[in-house]
Amino acid sequence: MRKFIYLALFTPLFGMSQFAGDSLFNTTQVVRVDLTFNQLGFWDSLVANYATETNMIAVGLQITDIHGVHQMDSIEIRLKGNSSYGHPGNKKSFKIDINKVVQGQNYVGLKKLNFNNGFKDPSFMREKLFSDVCKAAGVPAPRINYANVYMNGTFWGFYTIVEQIDDQFLEWAIQEDAGNLFKAGDNSNGTTPADLMNYGSAVASYTNRYELKTNTVSNDWTDLITLITDLNAASTANFETTFNLNFDKTKYLKSLALDNLFSSLDSYLNSARNYYLYHNTVTTKWEWIKWDGNEAFGLYSSPGIGNLENLAPNYIAASRPLVSKVFANSSLYEAYKTEMCSLMDSYFNSTYMNNLATSVKNIIQTHVTNDGNKMYTTQNFIDNVEGNISVSGGMMGTQTIFGLKSFVANRSAYLETAVCENLALVENNQEKIQVYPN
Repeated sequence: MRKFIYLALFTPLFGMSQFAGDSLFNTTQVVRVDLTFNQLGFWDSLVANYATETNMIAVGLQITDIHGVHQMDSIEIRLKGNSSYGHPGNKKSFKIDINKVVQGQNYVGLKKLNFNNGFKDPSFMREKLFSDVCKAAGVPAPRINYANVYMNGTFWGFYTIVEQIDDQFLEWAIQEDAGNLFKAGDNSNGTTPADLMNYGSAVASYTNRYELKTNTVSNDWTDLITLITDLNAASTANFETTFNLNFDKTKYLKSLALDNLFSSLDSYLNSARNYYLYHNTVTTKWEWIKWDGNEAFGLYSSPGIGNLENLAPNYIAASRPLVSKVFANSSLYEAYKTEMCSLMDSYFNSTYMNNLATSVKNIIQTHVTNDGNKMYTTQNFIDNVEGNISVSGGMMGTQTIFGLKSFVANRSAYLETAVCENLALVENNQEKIQVYPN
């Protein structure tokens, strides 16, 4: 029988360090975003610039939040996304750069923001819930909130606001920002996965799989190539030593377990994309940062995987050396299962997740209802929070979409039997104490 003692840790608000974006992301609110374009054919220009990732300049930005109105006369904007660009109509995902035109300009300390359109997610919550649970568990992930967006006075839709992974993110999430930050490439064509496979020592062999986001002037990829080389060269016998030299064992295994718990397969586990790697200059270890969890709760599937509520705890696509070697090492795999079951006790269970989903639903339901440009109906939104829905039409065809609460109930029940029932968490006849931040 597994026994845990939980200690809730509360940090006083007064005297607490303030980071960029705290007033946006650490509050319960739906902000209003007004974008003002000078040109009449601004939408045609945005669409034309999409393929080349060219920004449109001299766009006025006004954000109204619980603290007041924030006005910026000139920012840059571009449409973004791969599959999400297929959202019907003009409600596309986009990114804004507040600092590019006017140096030093920012919104509550932030320089860039991402606005995601809710593609394929009737609940509008998958990305936020996944990211919030990751952060609660101590795994680096972006902060997320919501906005109603207007373009030249016309309501464009209800969006999620997603924090940019940049030096400002690193300041609060990692506590230092001097190292190399790499983003896994989008791999939208399926031929250039950021799979951490060894493709030789030449930087050119990796630039179509990863992007260096910091220290771009020096453009030194030595640390990433060394990591990849060492991971692939490590034998079964010495892999754990190599792993521990490069990663914080507990934090990485938690991160890995969270992808599996939520069947979040548009990630390194399957598509080999949607993550960042940061080389921490203080610890000298690599930080695994979550990104783009909008297809969590089993929304992303591939042929032959089967029911994602019953995804095997050791599922991994081919040619993923980091995770395949973790699973092949008995000590690391047992530690991974321990983290998985610990996360289920604290977060991935119906009590915790149902309360979280209900609280977010109560905040956004009116805004979802008022969005006439959303991909699914308001009833789809209401129903999908609780259980599975079947939708049809458009580019997706007929599809069953797992409900948020039902997915957690069914997946946790499966993993409890498959992994946790016989897992010994009591060592030396003493109860293992798990301490989690609030």
